[in-house]
Amino acid sequence: MNLKVILDKCDGCGLCAQSCPFGGIVVEGGKAKVLDVCTECGICPESCPTKALDMGGVAVGPAEQGTAAYRHILIFAEQRDLKLTRVAKQLVGKARDLANLLGVKVKAALLGKGVEPLAQELVAVGADVVFLYDDPKLANYQTDAYTKVMFELINAEKPEIVLFGATHIGRDLAPRLAQRLATGLTADCTELEIDEGERLLLQTRPAFGGNIMATITCPEHRPQMATVRPGVLREPDPDPSRRGEVVVKAVKVTDADFGTVVLQIIKAAKQAVNLEDAEIIVSGGRGVGGPDKFPLLEELAGLLGGVVGASRAAVDSGWISHDHQVGQTGKTVRPKLYIACGISGAVQHQAGMKDASCIVAINKDPLAPIFQLADYGIVGDVKEIVPAMVAEIKANWMEGKL
Repeated sequence: MNLKVILDKCDGCGLCAQSCPFGGIVVEGGKAKVLDVCTECGICPESCPTKALDMGGVAVGPAEQGTAAYRHILIFAEQRDLKLTRVAKQLVGKARDLANLLGVKVKAALLGKGVEPLAQELVAVGADVVFLYDDPKLANYQTDAYTKVMFELINAEKPEIVLFGATHIGRDLAPRLAQRLATGLTADCTELEIDEGERLLLQTRPAFGGNIMATITCPEHRPQMATVRPGVLREPDPDPSRRGEVVVKAVKVTDADFGTVVLQIIKAAKQAVNLEDAEIIVSGGRGVGGPDKFPLLEELAGLLGGVVGASRAAVDSGWISHDHQVGQTGKTVRPKLYIACGISGAVQHQAGMKDASCIVAINKDPLAPIFQLADYGIVGDVKEIVPAMVAEIKANWMEGKL
């Protein structure tokens, strides 16, 4: 445990115990005492007026070390069911481009049980070094344990940039680490660039409801940290001949590092739609007319080998579940074909699908914003055009033309 009490400085005021959200520190015999449940979140040292709490050399508050001490880019390589997530590969690919500009290496942290075969996949898409933490204790994601492992790695390696996917896991892990490392974090980025002169990561994300794109920097603290939405970055083509270094790391977590215990993982009976991996998406908006029209979109999507998406308006109306939503508050997708049916094309929706290879828009309003983005536009009623498309596809299929 890094957190220590400097007894000579402690006056037993109790402010640290009051500030701890986990009950990890108490006052006994007029002195503070750190308990095993302490998560080392870094809150209590900030509350201590006598500076009697020491985080083992880890900065609390503004970083005192110069930014020049930090180099290289580190990716949290998220995996699920022993498969790398697409966003992990996307991040490594983008990090490779940024690292080439900075003249540094791309490093990846791979945590789990039985994940060793995935290390070469990371090397193939651009990683120079993979830190491998392969241990039964890390079989399931658990906040406290993963935070401890990543915190110790970052503290030892001192990367200047650390990137996470904006997934459920990334959104849980990244802010915990940012607080403990006393640095900034930009969430849900849609674009990353580098200011080569200042070595600053330019982190772009939607702001004010998606009406503007804000570019954020972290000039005074390191590492620079960001979560990036899945699908906004291009997944690089793997190079199996590429060589890199795999560093096997010891897992220094104990039962005391687990605030909770996973007894069983039960897969949901309903399989959520996988929009981010889909190559063809047929999306419906308010112009579809109601929930009874979505089966028609499902039929079209099925004939094309795709899945059904939706705008926020359709989801908010209760016509289809949220896991189908595309846009700023939904999924960011990059399919080969995106068919927007009855979607006006507000900037919030465009933020989630503008990078599709081919966009087809169907809308009765010839002035709908979606037409400015579309490669092909059809002005007309979705309820007439989509059935005609379905009939044409079926006819050509029967005649062997498809």
